Amino acid sequence: MASSQVTRPTFWQIGPVGKAVFYYLAAVTILVFLVGVYRRVRRYQQASDEPIPRLTEWPGSLASGTLTLASNVKLFDRDTYAGIWHIFVFWGFLTLLMATTILGIDMDLYRPLTGESFFVGEFYLSYSLVVDAMGLLFVVGLGIALYRRYVRRLDRLWGEHTDREDDLLLWSLFLLGVGGFLTEAVRILGTSATRGVSFETVSFVGWAIKDWLVFAGVTPEMATAAYPVVWWSHSLLALWFVAWIPYGKPFHMLSSAANILTHDEDAGRRLPGVPLDPEADTELEDVDDFAWKQLLDQDACTKCGRCSSVCPAKEAGRPLDPRDVILDLKSYREERDAGGEATPIVADGGTSVIDSSTMESCLSCMACMDACPVDIEHLTHFTDMNRQLVEQGDVDRNAQDVFQNVMQQGNTFGDSARARPDWTDELDFEVPDAREEPVEYLWYVGDYPSYDERNQAVARSLARIFEHAGVDYGILYEDEVYDGNDVRRMGEELLYVEQASQLIGALENCEFETIVCTDPHAYNTISNEYSDIDFAEFADDPMLEAPVEGYWNAQGEVEVAHYTQVVEELVDAGRFTIPSTLDYTVTYHDPCHLGRYNDEYEAPRTLVTKTGCDLVEMPRNRNDSFCCGGGGGGLWVEVDEEHKPSEERLREAVEDTQAGSAVEKFVVACPMCVTMFEDGRKTGGFEEDLDIVGITELLADALATTDSQVTDRHR
Repeated sequence: MASSQVTRPTFWQIGPVGKAVFYYLAAVTILVFLVGVYRRVRRYQQASDEPIPRLTEWPGSLASGTLTLASNVKLFDRDTYAGIWHIFVFWGFLTLLMATTILGIDMDLYRPLTGESFFVGEFYLSYSLVVDAMGLLFVVGLGIALYRRYVRRLDRLWGEHTDREDDLLLWSLFLLGVGGFLTEAVRILGTSATRGVSFETVSFVGWAIKDWLVFAGVTPEMATAAYPVVWWSHSLLALWFVAWIPYGKPFHMLSSAANILTHDEDAGRRLPGVPLDPEADTELEDVDDFAWKQLLDQDACTKCGRCSSVCPAKEAGRPLDPRDVILDLKSYREERDAGGEATPIVADGGTSVIDSSTMESCLSCMACMDACPVDIEHLTHFTDMNRQLVEQGDVDRNAQDVFQNVMQQGNTFGDSARARPDWTDELDFEVPDAREEPVEYLWYVGDYPSYDERNQAVARSLARIFEHAGVDYGILYEDEVYDGNDVRRMGEELLYVEQASQLIGALENCEFETIVCTDPHAYNTISNEYSDIDFAEFADDPMLEAPVEGYWNAQGEVEVAHYTQVVEELVDAGRFTIPSTLDYTVTYHDPCHLGRYNDEYEAPRTLVTKTGCDLVEMPRNRNDSFCCGGGGGGLWVEVDEEHKPSEERLREAVEDTQAGSAVEKFVVACPMCVTMFEDGRKTGGFEEDLDIVGITELLADALATTDSQVTDRHR
């Protein structure tokens, strides 16, 4: 190679023997890596079948997943610095990997085939500039990560499963980045006496380190002598790291990518398919009863603690940490694979991998899934374990009472079905019966607006709004039954199917265009889950009367909406006008099942602002909203907690909003939220600070300025 050629020597000072040894070690490294990846894949193949088909629309999934991976967009959510350092490391690592691959192609393919090299001239200069720039970002990103872990000691990065492997990953990557620059600097200095290397300034980081070495007294001769040691140290570390990837925490670089690409966009809002045989299909006795995607979820976990930091159950002091649940299951799987003894996955009394109290603490709010940067589907794990608890009979006594109420009376209160429409008695008009006449909107009122005194006022306000707007609507009266959303999330699948069957049967006997739900929980399950039930599979079941042959609403021909969406559409269509006559300072709480579950954030806010109220946002709003504590059976199950999630949310409203104590009304769009926050207002000492109002009550208050018969506000 001519000394004047614009390139760099490869295997400088290494020699033929050293080169042969390196290639041998590289081959062994690749083999070890491939064996490790193969073993991982084989392990996934041994798992149970995935209940939800993955990649059925793979072009779209591949495109969206690739965009998520390339942008690291989810890592910026709630933590900009984490997004910055991770995208530096991600793209820096990929660039260095590509650079090594390019050099290998030139040395081992292009040169032997053509007798020439493309690793010269402008290509080499461009290559060197890009590699130095991206390598610098790589090191800077790792420096930020090290600072946040060891200097700032960010709480969420430390937990029960933090171990030396976490330290080893960060420090090995950091040393790889620094070692690469040091190797480059020593080479530049060592070759400076025999080659014209002024063009090497393009490698600006290596050149700067070379200058520091010269300042420290290192001569070209010393650099030449030291280069083999520096080169081998860097090379062996790189080869060891590649070989380690499938066997330790670095595997998340592959598993996280696979997890994002196979993610189900409807995970959580649509639970895994209804089991036809509970004893066989809900059995969760050992690790192989998990589906392959769940094993991949466990391997993809990076221990970042984002899920833990947003979990309302954990913040309330309940025995649930979403990260620990996923990692406990992973640790148990690894123990079993190593020959360890079998232990129940989940049970009551502390004799299992996961205790029943941990699952009873989950509020099914999906905050953990929303915060996870690698799309772990926590709720599929939790659902399977809740199903197992129901199968074993390890269910909270209060939850058992609710199940019994639903089985006997068709509602969670245990009250008579005949009493369901009694909330209409105080109205001065008759609510139409959708069973007797065709309607545009079939209003599914729900349990709490029907039976709970506080929520009955919310229901009456909505009825008066419909009357004021001249809406063609009706309800099911005694034929309405509980929708089953939350008992399903507590693991009671067959009870859920029974309720769905009865409700769909009632719907099938009516003529309507749109189903309107008061409760976001009902809105979610009717719109997202009922269509997954194959009633043909239950045709021979004497205990269940299938309402349809096959699937109901399989093509989405029946529109399902939340009442805020319908009222907003009515206003937009000019059916009625909301007077801007209120001057309250209010804040709005996003219900989990309306917001995170179904991405509806704007309709409620539009209605609130149209009343003239000054709407101030809480710091945690929209997809970051903090759960009221009522979801997933939380409204019924009693657990030990330091403070109620509802109390924390109300504290946030009066202390952390820009308006602070000036907030007069806490506006909600969910009956369960009304119940939880009314309770939290009393137990948390907020009775003098603000009122809990449903959006329908706020709208009725505004309409009362033009129609004195509209309002039925709770005072």
